[in-house]
Amino acid sequence: MSLINRDRIAAWRRSLGQASAKWTHQFKQTDWRHVARTAPGHLKTAGHAHLTAFKARRKRDQWLIGGGAFLLVVAAYALIGFLNGDSSPLKRGKPPTPVGVQAVVEGVFPVLVDGLGTVTARREVVIRTRIDGQLDKVLFQEGQLVKAGDLIAVVDPRVYEAKVMQARGKLEQDQALLKDHRIKLQRYQTLYKQDSIARQDLDSQAALVQQYEGVIAVDKGALDDALTQLSYTQIVAPFDGRLGLRKVDAGNIVKTSDANGIVTLTQIQPIDVLFTIPSEQLPRILARFNAGDPMPVQAYDRNFKNVLATGTLKSIDNVIDATTGMVKLKAEYSNDNNVLFPNQFVNARLEVASIPNAIIAPSNAILRGSQGTYVYVVTAENTVTATPVKLGGVQGNQAEIIEGLAPGATVVIDGFDKLKPGAKVNIVPRTTR
Repeated sequence: MSLINRDRIAAWRRSLGQASAKWTHQFKQTDWRHVARTAPGHLKTAGHAHLTAFKARRKRDQWLIGGGAFLLVVAAYALIGFLNGDSSPLKRGKPPTPVGVQAVVEGVFPVLVDGLGTVTARREVVIRTRIDGQLDKVLFQEGQLVKAGDLIAVVDPRVYEAKVMQARGKLEQDQALLKDHRIKLQRYQTLYKQDSIARQDLDSQAALVQQYEGVIAVDKGALDDALTQLSYTQIVAPFDGRLGLRKVDAGNIVKTSDANGIVTLTQIQPIDVLFTIPSEQLPRILARFNAGDPMPVQAYDRNFKNVLATGTLKSIDNVIDATTGMVKLKAEYSNDNNVLFPNQFVNARLEVASIPNAIIAPSNAILRGSQGTYVYVVTAENTVTATPVKLGGVQGNQAEIIEGLAPGATVVIDGFDKLKPGAKVNIVPRTTR
């Protein structure tokens, strides 16, 4: 039945086209100038009038033919669809709009403040030699983790060992002299009691003993100094940390005046992050910080995608930058996995507060228009309604809803372009990667 109807319509269109082509060919083949030259005056006038009338009829016929053909085509599509029992473009309604949806939930909504930060070492020192001499040994690897007291390098100790021997020998020599003068002092005291020597001799010997006691004290100080200088030949780590790049090799002469030193040591466990936040956030932060409530601070990478470490707020600066209106905060991290490096740029996210039993909707469902803030809610009939909402705050992909939604509601998060209130929708399942 459908094929027969299509053939009939095609035949009608061919007949109309052939008639139009025939009329057009006849008009083009007629030499109307020749007709005008050869005909009498009254016939010329009549011929001219006939020509004008023919052109008008031809133009009218073309419009009629074209319009009739269009109407025939439309009628043919409608007839075909009716005979086939299918939904035609004239009969078929608008298809449902595909959308992505997500449910509104109830949970804990964190109030977060973000700031740009820099990782700073708790301590950093340039390890230098405390004595002059030849660097005998370098006992560390670049980038090595060391503990306090670990041996890092050795300066040639022979010169300082000799100084220790000299100081110890001088001390022993003076100690022997002191011993001798103390014996003499005891003898002088006995003789003085026997009235065998003068009081002056006894006092002179006592002063001589005190003199040598002072010499012994000086000798002990010299020995201690020599021993200290000798200990400086062994360069050790002053605290736990990570060593940097070696700045001098074994065999070189090192001096206390060398500014570069041997290597730089930084403490990385624990480590700090110094970041800034707008000063208008300070009152809420101070209220919780002064109450002694720990405030977690997450350190993100530069793209704000991956959490590198989680620490706690340690201190707040005592001034606000008058130029930028920002205030500095410092967070402490254990850095057990050594993922944070000194001078590394990170994004810091401070949790100021946590709101329990909050109504949480996806932030990408929030729309703004002339009617205010609203969302598209999917009904049980798979239609959408534009529902006004009142926001409490937006954090990342979450938004706190104060008014307008209840837990369990389904909101549109993708496919807003062609949506209108009351439109039919087709829910597209979300894919996970």
